Amino acid sequence: MKTFWLLVGAGFRRHSTYRLALLAGMTTNSVFGIIRSSILIAALASAGTSIGGYDLPTTIAFVWWGQALLGTVNLWGFAEVKDRVRTGDIAVDFLRPINPQFAYLAGDLGRAGINLIGRGAPAILLGSLLFDLTWPPSTAAWVVGGVSVILAVVVAFAGGFVINLLAFWLVEIRGIQLLWMITGGLLCGLYLPVPWFPDWLRTIAQWSPFPSMLQNPIDILAGRVVGIDIASAVAVQLFWAVVLLVLGQLVLRAGRRHLEVQGG
Repeated sequence: MKTFWLLVGAGFRRHSTYRLALLAGMTTNSVFGIIRSSILIAALASAGTSIGGYDLPTTIAFVWWGQALLGTVNLWGFAEVKDRVRTGDIAVDFLRPINPQFAYLAGDLGRAGINLIGRGAPAILLGSLLFDLTWPPSTAAWVVGGVSVILAVVVAFAGGFVINLLAFWLVEIRGIQLLWMITGGLLCGLYLPVPWFPDWLRTIAQWSPFPSMLQNPIDILAGRVVGIDIASAVAVQLFWAVVLLVLGQLVLRAGRRHLEVQGG
């Protein structure tokens, strides 16, 4: 565990060096937050009532918590692992004293931490100044919301890690990564709240891991789910985190047996 937390700290320091990138990301998230807020405000005004349990303050909170978590939760995936598989450098990872999956997870948690501080917090504060949004209703909701965000980071990483490991068998996985990114962006609640989906699409989303990456923590932090519903949302996230991490271990072991590295 000591090594794991050292790697978390290393990931935090690594990504904290890109301060202008953090500023640019915060600015972009804030601009799109204003645009998305205006669109969803118009949608609610057109409906004349709340939609899917979202009134105006909750909808605004959905937008700005989503923008705040966009840099924290890596919805778009990553390419470092698949690049190391392609070059054969993954063999070095297998020789290290910590499991590669947990090593990369630790680095991603560090990345998430600095993005939450450098991009997420300023964005949500700006949103609260510009719009009337709801906040977690209690200290417990804040704490559980924080746990939910961590689980969202883990679920997103674990899914992306499995996709990266497909490089053990495929020459190029960019098409699969693009499909994962498009599908995840739609079903995680990035563009619209999942409860706004038509019944058939909402059912597909609820049977996938994608809402655990964004929709669930947003619902908790926006105060849309309370009581037993909060426990249910976190339990679903925990389920998908365990399933995807275990799947990653299985695929990693299969890839290790399949790996052949040539050269001197």
